[in-house]
Amino acid sequence: MDAEKGPTLIDVAANVDGKLSGKDAQVLGQFTGEIELTGRLHLGESARVQAKILADVVEIAGEFKGELVTRSLILLEKARVTGTIDAETLAVREGAQLNGTVSAGGKGRAAAPRAASGAMAG
Repeated sequence: MDAEKGPTLIDVAANVDGKLSGKDAQVLGQFTGEIELTGRLHLGESARVQAKILADVVEIAGEFKGELVTRSLILLEKARVTGTIDAETLAVREGAQLNGTVSAGGKGRAAAPRAASGAMAG
């Protein structure tokens, strides 16, 4: 029963292609496909992910390309993100790279597409 309490782990040596669903997950290796979680997703520094992601909280330290919908997104210092981002809250640490379309400050999944005015401070 203790195994059910920890997050799903895709380790550094793994190369996974498919769909991942569940509560929490940690990706340290390569993943291509779809991720749908009710909880937290952590992409480690060694992660290389190309996917469509839907999760409550996402923390990225590695490389992500694709579409991301979340309530809370945290980009750590070594994050490299390219794609379409829809997040209610967005935190970007110094050194993180973010390229693409960003919608932040709305209601995440339920937000109607619109221009975010004043969502990012200078």
